[in-house]
Amino acid sequence: MRRLVAVCLVALSATAALAHDFWIVPSSFLPAPGLLVSARLFVGTGWQGDLVPRSNDRIVKFALVGPSGEQPMVGVDGTDPAGFARPAGPGLQYMVYQTNAAVIDLPPDKIDTYVQEEGLEPFLVLKDEEKAAGIKDHYARCAKSLLLVGKGEKKTAGFDRKLGLPLELVPEANPYQLPKGRKLPVRLLRDGKPLKGALVVAIQKDAPSQSRVTARTDGKGHVLLPLSRPGVWLVKAVHITRADKPGEWNSLWASLTFEVPGGP
Repeated sequence: MRRLVAVCLVALSATAALAHDFWIVPSSFLPAPGLLVSARLFVGTGWQGDLVPRSNDRIVKFALVGPSGEQPMVGVDGTDPAGFARPAGPGLQYMVYQTNAAVIDLPPDKIDTYVQEEGLEPFLVLKDEEKAAGIKDHYARCAKSLLLVGKGEKKTAGFDRKLGLPLELVPEANPYQLPKGRKLPVRLLRDGKPLKGALVVAIQKDAPSQSRVTARTDGKGHVLLPLSRPGVWLVKAVHITRADKPGEWNSLWASLTFEVPGGP
């Protein structure tokens, strides 16, 4: 059994290296207070992805953060769901998942596609000889999921809570109270500071190709995302910087999932 789990983890590591997006799906975005909630992890593209089992060796932080503080998302290494917690009370609460870095070799013929798909033109700039040699990318995940504990709960402060991730998407309005047709303001932070020029993408789960919205952050790290329909949304962004060694780079992959209620 342990051998099977190990083989699955290796296979998923390869998938994670080839696919890009990484996100959290909670057992419920609107759980009742005191109800045990779980987190499933996915890697893929545009809501099409594979399950990622818990990997204790990769976890830097895996927690549920709410008005009463922070508690760990507990779980068993190599299993899915990856973590469990019981919200202590009502209100907005974040599941947060941060990993250490893994490494992928990116050959010369894949670099242009990588840059274009993730909007990295302002950041991943290579000389011809660097591109010809390929690069090593040390990539890490910075995922969040926003839950509203207690359906109809009116105390909804905390949607803009900053969790200290190295790359972090912070909504500046409450998605659970977003009027129909309104744009969601989001700020992207790198090490706590606004990041300019990064591509931010929003995708609705039930209609990923029709709902895809893109925008680049301004000088204050802001974007406005028109969320055209209710339902579950994934917002994502990537940033990359040079590492200390020649030919090596460090990328951070941020994501945020939440649910926009239906109605007027």
